[in-house]
Amino acid sequence: MTTALWLGAALSLSALSAWLVLLLARGGFWRTDIRLPAIGPAGPPSEWPSLAVVVPARNESDVLPHTLPALLAQDYPGELHIYLVDDESDDATADTARAIAASVGAADRLTVIRNRPPPPDWMGKTWAMHTGVNAASVGRPDFFLLTDADIWHPPDSARTLVTAAREHDLDLVSQMAMLRVDSLWDRLLIPAFVMFFGMIYPFRWSNDPKHAVAAAAGGCMLVRAGALARAGGIESIAGDVIDDCALARRIKDHGRPHGGRIWLGLSREVRSVRRYRGLGDIWSMITRSAYAQLDFAAWRLAGTVIGLLLVFVWPPVATILGAVALATGAAAAPSALLLSSGLTAWTLMAASLVPMLRWYGTRTIVAMALPITAAIYTLMTFDSARLHWTGRGGRWRGRRVSGR
Repeated sequence: MTTALWLGAALSLSALSAWLVLLLARGGFWRTDIRLPAIGPAGPPSEWPSLAVVVPARNESDVLPHTLPALLAQDYPGELHIYLVDDESDDATADTARAIAASVGAADRLTVIRNRPPPPDWMGKTWAMHTGVNAASVGRPDFFLLTDADIWHPPDSARTLVTAAREHDLDLVSQMAMLRVDSLWDRLLIPAFVMFFGMIYPFRWSNDPKHAVAAAAGGCMLVRAGALARAGGIESIAGDVIDDCALARRIKDHGRPHGGRIWLGLSREVRSVRRYRGLGDIWSMITRSAYAQLDFAAWRLAGTVIGLLLVFVWPPVATILGAVALATGAAAAPSALLLSSGLTAWTLMAASLVPMLRWYGTRTIVAMALPITAAIYTLMTFDSARLHWTGRGGRWRGRRVSGR
């Protein structure tokens, strides 16, 4: 019994050490203060670069009425045109988009393109992005804004993004959109999802030209046309499931002779209108790309599962076991160490999520449930691998995801 308590205490100390390292030396992943600054009045139209907005849209007739009018109404001073790629939709996506543009008097600002099926080595979304970029390139735009159909942009979104790119000499400017948090599952899983993303890709490291980390959020990415061309275009990420981070990696590595400059931050104004209909929708979103994040490597999966269980799940288990051991008169020293180290690790873990919970307006008590959240994400990751191993891949918006 005593040996088991000492072993448990050693695991707890390992988890505590991991949290100290994460909080102190992982790029401040838990912070929520990386945001684009407000901008002043717009200058003359002649001073503004041309902008092409590319919107891949697959079966999006239900969300376009909530998002497309805002894109069409952008107060961007320069030339702006929207290319909506109808990605083999079997609903009224194309007709809905045209009707919306006509109803707001902006039909001349929208081109709807019916996409062909993707070639074998392409992902559906990257193929749609490629189609839109190719169509827009005829007009030789200075910038592309790659955005999803479910993303709502404030009136000054395009102007804010272009201003940031010009003033800070950036090749890629990306904003992590505010996701919807409505249900209990949303509150439990969505803020943690954004924090986990920041843990894998610390924003500050990604924004540092000297650091190897590169990341972007696919819902809102402004890219210099020249930088995209130097990086190899959309075709360079044709088969990547996690296309946004792959594009950021390409631009940071190949955008200039000495690497491209990229920026990623949070936004309250850019928002996703998509509602998650329970755990199943979130589960599908994660299983689509979780195993791809691990490069489809079984050894990475094993390490990730072990790491998640040790760092996130073991601390509360250790806290309970240590308290029970002390209450039942077990060896005091290992029991107290098991309890104290487990509780401290659990507290640090919860504290890391509090800023993101506040960002999303969620009660901070939810942070104490982060071990449960992490356990669910562990199951999602394993299920993503299972789907890949059985040849079914993940499914997203009615299409199977395989990837490389």
